[in-house]
Parts: sequence; structure tokens; C-alpha cells
Amino acid sequence: MTTVDTVDPAEYKATVARAFDGASATYDRLGVRFFTPMGARLVERTGPRPGDRVLDVGCGLGACLFPAAEAVGPAGSVLGIDIAEGMVEQAARAAAERGATTVTTRVADGEHPDLPPRSFDVVTGSYSVIFFPDAPAALPRYAALLADGGRIGFTSPVFTDDTFPFLPPVFTELIPRSLLGSLPPQWQPEALSARFNSWLADPAALVATMRRAGFTDVEVVDEAIDMVAESGTAWVDWSHTQGMRLLWQHLPPAENAALRRTLTTALDAMRTDGGPLTIPVPVRFVTATVDPDRPAA
Repeated sequence: MTTVDTVDPAEYKATVARAFDGASATYDRLGVRFFTPMGARLVERTGPRPGDRVLDVGCGLGACLFPAAEAVGPAGSVLGIDIAEGMVEQAARAAAERGATTVTTRVADGEHPDLPPRSFDVVTGSYSVIFFPDAPAALPRYAALLADGGRIGFTSPVFTDDTFPFLPPVFTELIPRSLLGSLPPQWQPEALSARFNSWLADPAALVATMRRAGFTDVEVVDEAIDMVAESGTAWVDWSHTQGMRLLWQHLPPAENAALRRTLTTALDAMRTDGGPLTIPVPVRFVTATVDPDRPAA
């Protein structure tokens, strides 16, 4: 089986960009709340101050952008970058509608940010930095972008060997493993585990990775963020707009329809008295301060 070590980074990034370009018009807008509260919490934990210069990596539609803009105020600035052009366009439109004049966006490859050294005070990346083909190798580049005293914060799922990658634990029993054979090799659970669990699952390994990248005062904190959906149908529709979109796209029509029925029925059964579906999702928040003696990237 192909492993992440043999995946072509350009092909991988093109696949991700296409998936999120296609989802940009509806991403995080279909009756499910998750990325927005998670992004707001990440900004809170990272702590931008009035006047700070913030870089948000993989900005999506602005889950971190707009809380960061509020934190830094009119004297600060927030730059959002994303590899998906559709996401950048949607985020820019949202900024214009909000009158968020301190927010700018641009299409960029977050793994290799072409930005001036020491030009930011805070870097955030909610469910984004971890997706780089080689995220540990990219982290020193962000240390180089931070001014002395600068902070970085990113989020990750809480990876374990016995749960389905990137989905709340409840979905491990709901998604038959037999369906996953339709996924490209680099998105198979075994490949994902080899790629992510090796440095994200163990907090000690994660702290060591951050220190090698040029950071200090590393904190790894797990918190539950409620994923709230209006219904099982709303959740399934929403799942077509985020990372699970890759699974839906590769399933044959009959299996796609069967999985949709299975998930919708099971999720609706979790609702109480016809109310919304609420699933606590374990999220790992990683924050750190740049080491003043960091090596050049």
C-alpha cells in the first residue's frame, strides 16, 4: 500500500484545494456549529492583544479570522491564507460584509509561507497546520515568521489508535471499515494514523516536536467542543463540505446512499425530544511561545 512517505505533495495539495474549493460556498453553513466555536476558543487560548499582527493559516471562512480581528482591534491586523481559492474569496466577502477592514486574505501554500521573517505576533491554525504533507518540517518556518515573544496556536483531533481519524469517537462504530477501501491510499485510516498519530497522539512527542521547531512554553490541552447539528440530515449534508467530503466523493453511488441512510438514522436516534443533535468532540489545543534563540528556518 502507498504510504504518506510516497505521496506526491503537489498532488496531495491539489486534491485538498479542489475539495475545499468545491465546498467553499456551503462550508460550515449547513446547520452545524463546530469550526466556529473551535476557532474562537483557539484565538482565546492563543491570546492576541490589541495591536498584534496575526497570521491565520488555512483560514477557511474565518472561524479564527474574525475573533482575532476583534482581539487586536483597529491598531492590529489579521492576514488569512488558504490553499483553496474559493475559501479565500468567501472569507474576503465575509470580511467586507462585516466591515472588518483590518482583515486581509490571500491564496497561499501554508506549508511554505512566502512572508517576511518576524512579521507576526501570533499565528493560528485551526484544523489546518496538521494537514500539511510534512507539518513538523513546516513548523520552524512559522517560528521564523514570529517576532520575539510571538505565540502560535493550532488545533488537532485527539488521535487514538481505536477511533476513526478526524471524526468524533461515536462515528467509529457507525462507518463500516469496508467502505474505506474506496478512499485513495493516502486517506486510508492506516496511512492517516502513521502520518498523524506519530507526532500528535502523544503529548510528550508533540511537545518535543514543537521544541525542535523553535518553540518554548508548549502547552497541550484537550477540551471538548460541542458539535451541534439541527438533525442527522443536517450533519450528513454538512459533512460533504469538510474533510469527509473526500470519502463521499470516492464512494460508489450505492454505498454512498447506504452510508447516508445509516448515519442519518443513527444520528437522529441520538437527539432528545426532537431537539438538536449535540456531540462533544475532543479537540487538542496546542499553544507555544517562539524561542528567542530559535534557529533560522
